[in-house]
Amino acid sequence: MNQWHKALVRHDGKVAVMDRPTRKPEGYELTVRPVYAGLCGTDIQMLRGLRDDPTSILGHEGIALVAEAGNDVPATLAPGTLVCINPTHRSDPAFLLGHNVEGLLQENVLIPATAVRDGLIIPLSTAHHSATATLLEPLAAVHYAFELLSDFNPDTLVVFGDGVIGHLAVRAAADRMGAGIRIQHLHHTEQGLAWSRYYEAGAAQCALNNSAGAALLSSLSADTRVAVLIATPRNATLACLETALRYIRGEVRISLLGGLPEDASTPLLPDLLLNPIRAANCGGKPMPGVVHTHKTKSAKTVQLVGQRGVANRHLRSAADELMKHPERYHSLITHTLSLERAAEVMTHLASSTERQFDGRRLIKLAVQFSTETP
Repeated sequence: MNQWHKALVRHDGKVAVMDRPTRKPEGYELTVRPVYAGLCGTDIQMLRGLRDDPTSILGHEGIALVAEAGNDVPATLAPGTLVCINPTHRSDPAFLLGHNVEGLLQENVLIPATAVRDGLIIPLSTAHHSATATLLEPLAAVHYAFELLSDFNPDTLVVFGDGVIGHLAVRAAADRMGAGIRIQHLHHTEQGLAWSRYYEAGAAQCALNNSAGAALLSSLSADTRVAVLIATPRNATLACLETALRYIRGEVRISLLGGLPEDASTPLLPDLLLNPIRAANCGGKPMPGVVHTHKTKSAKTVQLVGQRGVANRHLRSAADELMKHPERYHSLITHTLSLERAAEVMTHLASSTERQFDGRRLIKLAVQFSTETP
C-alpha cells in the first residue's frame, strides 16, 4: 500500500502543498522528517527563475528527525535521532540538497546513500530543537568565510548584503574575527537599512550601498587592513566587488561568498574569471584555503577567496554558537509558518522583489512541520 506525505512543490512560478509518494529507504539510504526547514536567498532566486536548479522541492537548511533507516545505516543514525544535513557533497556533484536532490520543504525526505555513507548526516543534541536551527547552515557558511579571511589579520570587516548571511556575519564577527574589529554593513534597500537600525547588532556602521556606502569605504585610511564579505545574490555580486575595488584604499582580502553569473569577470581585474576562484575552496578543503592574489587595472594588489559548501566542522561550530548565544540570532527568524502559509509566502516571493509579508520584513522564514520533541 502506497504511503504519501505533503510537500511544498514549485511549478510555473507558484508554490503549492501537494502529496508526494513516501519511499522506503534501502541500504545506506534513510528518510528524515523535517522539524524546521528554512527558506534562504538562493531558494528565492530559484523561485524567481534566476537559477536553473532542477528540483521542484527546495530547502537545504534545517533540522529533522530520522524516520527510517536502511539496513546499512550506522546505529548513530537510528530512528528518532535529531540531525542536520550537510547539503553539499564535496566529491559527488549528484548530491546537492534542495538543488538537484529534493530538499527539506516536505514532510518526509529520502536522503541518498552517497550522503549517508560519506558522513553528511550529523546527529545533534535535542537542545537544538528550535526554529533558530534554520540558521545553522548559513551560519556555518559565515564561519567558513571567516576562516578564509581571519589569517589576513584584518582590523576592518566590510559586509555587503542585508539578507540572512549578511546579518549573521555582522553578529558573529567579534567572536570570529576579534573583539576590536570595525564593522561596516552595506545594505541593498532603505527597508533593509531601517530593519538593521531597529535590530541593532553591535557597533556596526550601517549605510546604503550607494554614494553613502562609497563614502564610508573611502573614509578608511590607506593603512587599514580590510576583509570584505560579499553576501549577495548572483545578480549583485559583481557590482559590490567593483565598489570594494574602487573605494577601499588599504590592503584588502575579498570573500566571494555571494553567487556569480557564469563566466563572471570585471574590467577592474583584467583577464580574470571569478567563478574558478569562488570554487577553489569546497567543503572545508584544502586546508589552509586557497587565496588568489591579483593586480587591479590600477595596479593595486588584492587578495580574493571563494567557497562552496561547508565542512561538518563548520556546521558543528555553528550549532555550538547558536546554543551559546541564542539571543544574538533569534530576531533573524522573522516568520515561523505552516506549510500552507509558507506556500503563500513563496508564491509571493516568486513574483515580487518585495520582502514584506504580514506587515514585516522577511529575513528568515522557518517552516514548522511538527511540534514533536525528540
